[in-house]
Amino acid sequence: MSYIPAGSTAAAPWALWISPASAGWTYAGLRALNLSGETVEFETGDEEMLVVPLSGSCVVECDGERLELQGRESVFAGVTDFAYLPVGATARVTGRGRFGMPTARATRRLPVRYGAAADVPVEVRGAGQASRQVNNFCAPEAFECDKLMAVEVLTPGGNWSSYPPHKHDTPGEGEAVLEEIYYFEGGPGYQRVYGVPGRPIDVLAEVGCGDVVLVPHGYHGPSMAAPGYDLYYLNVLAGPGEKRSMAFCDDPRHAWIRSTWADQPVDPRVPMTPPAEPKGR
Repeated sequence: MSYIPAGSTAAAPWALWISPASAGWTYAGLRALNLSGETVEFETGDEEMLVVPLSGSCVVECDGERLELQGRESVFAGVTDFAYLPVGATARVTGRGRFGMPTARATRRLPVRYGAAADVPVEVRGAGQASRQVNNFCAPEAFECDKLMAVEVLTPGGNWSSYPPHKHDTPGEGEAVLEEIYYFEGGPGYQRVYGVPGRPIDVLAEVGCGDVVLVPHGYHGPSMAAPGYDLYYLNVLAGPGEKRSMAFCDDPRHAWIRSTWADQPVDPRVPMTPPAEPKGR
């Protein structure tokens, strides 16, 4: 099933648990924790993970390291810091709030690390009603992982993102093979996924806080924010490539849309949150 309603995969202590096995693929996963001051201990197993505050703050302990995540009030309040957890580790998270945990099956063991909010590249993409903000906190060029990639996208009410529709499911120059997860907050909004001849998939889902859409293949987009309602999504991506890449191929029927952006002003509502200031400033 590509559309996963909020709460439908809850399994204590996880408010959301999508594993590669439950998704029916090989690499990408996502968990979420809702904490009220308690501590949750878990094993990472064969998955590398991130701890991303969606709201609130926490302390992450792993491999003798203790990382304090300042977090944020909400996904619409600012860019957040985050933590990286390696494969084969025991981790503890203590805090108050809601925390997303992108995962990917991996083989290379990297050290526990802190990702500072001030180091997150914030990008404004598109123009006009396709204007949106992308927080590239775990894009290939921004943060090292073995397989895992993750970004956040904020779309003002009435705008479209993940547009033009694009795919990454065919090996070759200019396109990486990836499994992708969309986790939503805000909304309501709408998410489209559709296939190509011989590989059908057909999703048009109304999405809101806690909902998930899986993209095993096919074109995905647009992500549509209903007028009056801002939309957030966390993208989790992973695939078999030796080198991490988010390369994609636009649907050729709609690729021309990109050429129109040069003649349109960027929506003044983006960026919706400013880049974080370095500590001490």
